[in-house]
Amino acid sequence: MTVLERLRSEAGGAAGEYERLVAAGSDELAEALTSGALPLWARELAAYRLGLAGDRRAFEALVLLLNHRDPPRCAAAAEALAGLGDPRTARAAAALATNELRVAYALEPVRLLAALRAPESVPALMTTLDRRLTPHDPYWRVALACVEGLGALGDPRARELLVRAQSHPRLAVAATEAIKALS
Repeated sequence: MTVLERLRSEAGGAAGEYERLVAAGSDELAEALTSGALPLWARELAAYRLGLAGDRRAFEALVLLLNHRDPPRCAAAAEALAGLGDPRTARAAAALATNELRVAYALEPVRLLAALRAPESVPALMTTLDRRLTPHDPYWRVALACVEGLGALGDPRARELLVRAQSHPRLAVAATEAIKALS
């Protein structure tokens, strides 16, 4: 299901409002972001469309959605932020990925950091992965995304950490592949 299909479904009986926002111009979408009267799906639709259009007025709303408890909202926000081109994006994603109080929602910020290939990416992914390598850590999917991201980034600073990740059964194969990809 695409982002727009999901949001259309969430709109339910408000199909007219959904269609209005799908057809709206940038200024109307930016207005929708600050309207406290609109439901979450409508603000997400406005932020998503503005982000994909490269309109930086969507930045704050997209960062909030990137840290949402609903994984599809996080993924949509990450997609829009990746295309937004705002220089603040990597710093925000790094802050979310390394926030231990919100680690349950760190998967999409971690993936976004790898996609951005920003100076903040490798240090944030290393910090997040290091914290996930403790015994019985329940956030192995976040750890796996860090391993895959570090492999994709190919930064040799991650070698020691990736070697440590090889001892974790759920991470071993990906960590081995990531080590092979290091420069």
